[in-house]
Amino acid sequence: MEEKELTILMPCLNEAETIEVCIKKALKSLEENHINGEVLIADNGSTDGSQEIAERNGARVIHVPVKGYGSALIEGTKQAYGKYVIMGDADDSYDFSNIMPYVEKLREGYELVMGNRFKGGIEKGAMPWSHKYIGTPVLSFIGRLFYKSKIGDFNCGMRGYDRQAIINLDLKTTGMEYASEMIVQATLNGLKIAEVPTTLKKDGRSRPPHLKSFKDGWRHLKFLLMYSPKWLFLFPGLLLMIIGLIGSVALLFGDIHITENVVLGIHSRLYFGAMFVVGFQIIIFSIFAKVYAINSGMHPKEDKFIKIVQKITLEKGLVGGILLTLIGLGLSIYSLVIWQNQSFGNLDPVNVMPITISAVYLMIIGVQLAFASFLLGILNIEYKKN
Repeated sequence: MEEKELTILMPCLNEAETIEVCIKKALKSLEENHINGEVLIADNGSTDGSQEIAERNGARVIHVPVKGYGSALIEGTKQAYGKYVIMGDADDSYDFSNIMPYVEKLREGYELVMGNRFKGGIEKGAMPWSHKYIGTPVLSFIGRLFYKSKIGDFNCGMRGYDRQAIINLDLKTTGMEYASEMIVQATLNGLKIAEVPTTLKKDGRSRPPHLKSFKDGWRHLKFLLMYSPKWLFLFPGLLLMIIGLIGSVALLFGDIHITENVVLGIHSRLYFGAMFVVGFQIIIFSIFAKVYAINSGMHPKEDKFIKIVQKITLEKGLVGGILLTLIGLGLSIYSLVIWQNQSFGNLDPVNVMPITISAVYLMIIGVQLAFASFLLGILNIEYKKN
């Protein structure tokens, strides 16, 4: 393998109409800026002769049998000869003649250099309004919120990176969500990230783009959620628990009169209790998900979280679960005594249901806590191996 400073990598699937102009711009840019580099086409099964056009115009072509945008870029990155890689679509929407802002940042030591189309300019008709004003801004906002990233354009298809640094992240997604995975993993693993303005123009193809707005947008959103146990599980769980706890405690002192005709009573107590239990379950899911993410390498190890998990021992959880279950059983026995005092006849639900509702929910939480402690213990065994 002949080592080069830069590889310009283009994923390709039937881009015969535009691949030639993209390659010519890229090669000219390498020549004009005196960069020892190459143009690499990661072909994903083109049937329109894109491979032959690419080779004829001086690009190196590799064949990627596994379908998908992510698959093409993962394999292309592995087989690139350059120390640095600049990736971009082969549809002539990105300007390969303007690669120096990326190269300069990479030479400065940045490991990921993102393009920002909103700062560089978007040609009229280059991006559907739903992507420009809804899809990309919303996904970018979620990405910044969930992962404390400063990237303004999560979906920009032109970006540069240190080849080995990205390979070390061991990215796995095969579809369009690969674009989000790269940023998320780079952020979680502390890579040095920069952003440069990038222009986007209307692509040169006569056929529709490969991108499917709703399907691929959902894949991005799903990825952002699934990689963040904190936002997917922990925060919603805490919100439900807090609302449920406040409502349940408030109703211990009697019915709550919102208006003359709106009264929160025994039925509201049932729902508030359910919210508390469901919130507790979701928080447990967040702990399981985070431990699994660390065990599987999806997330890097975090000292603060490790210390918390190490304090949640199987024995502590088991004792807590048993105590809560016993308290629930005690309240159940107390309600039976009340029933016995009424000769097992009809009871006033307003007086008895608060006791039985509390008993049932305490037993549910107690059993869940006990068995969750065992599962967390199993995950911790695997965690300690790693």
